[in-house]
Amino acid sequence: MQNNILITGVGGQGIVLTSKLIAATAMAHDIPVMSAETIGMAQKGGSVFSFLRLGEGLHCPMFPEKTADIIIAFEPAEAVRMLGYLKDGGKVIVNTHPIMPVTAALSGSSYNGTEMMDYLERHVSDLRKVDGEAACKAVGSPRALNMIMLGQAIRCGVLPFTIDDIEQTMKATVKPQFVEMNSKALRME
Repeated sequence: MQNNILITGVGGQGIVLTSKLIAATAMAHDIPVMSAETIGMAQKGGSVFSFLRLGEGLHCPMFPEKTADIIIAFEPAEAVRMLGYLKDGGKVIVNTHPIMPVTAALSGSSYNGTEMMDYLERHVSDLRKVDGEAACKAVGSPRALNMIMLGQAIRCGVLPFTIDDIEQTMKATVKPQFVEMNSKALRME
């Protein structure tokens, strides 16, 4: 069985770390994995996305449109931007808190994410919304969003791991002073 996973958001939200945790956890469980990231504008708050493929018989880290089992979106507009990759019946987990894109900020446009969330609600049959801002406040850090989103993705049953599996990888990856916060974020319901 193969899993196609797309993680998307904007620079600084932890997309790359999330991708690396999934890949490292897969390798620790002898699951073949391939990944590819686009992080060109990561430092500027621009679009960042990561393709991950898990399973046997992989030949390329990228996958075609309409084949993602899950999109983990840290920002609503980025979810809409990548929606063409979602397969019929696929799942989208989206942080409902928008981040104004650099292009909108520079042009003086307004953006509050409402239209993007409305679009997702109309076009995604299995949409799971996460109030990332409130969840981060409950955890005590705005930097916990990636672990909150990863925990939600694991609970939806598409990834072949448990929270404990990811937590073990996370503990070996992040600095010790961040382990407790990240554990709390992973387990946030």
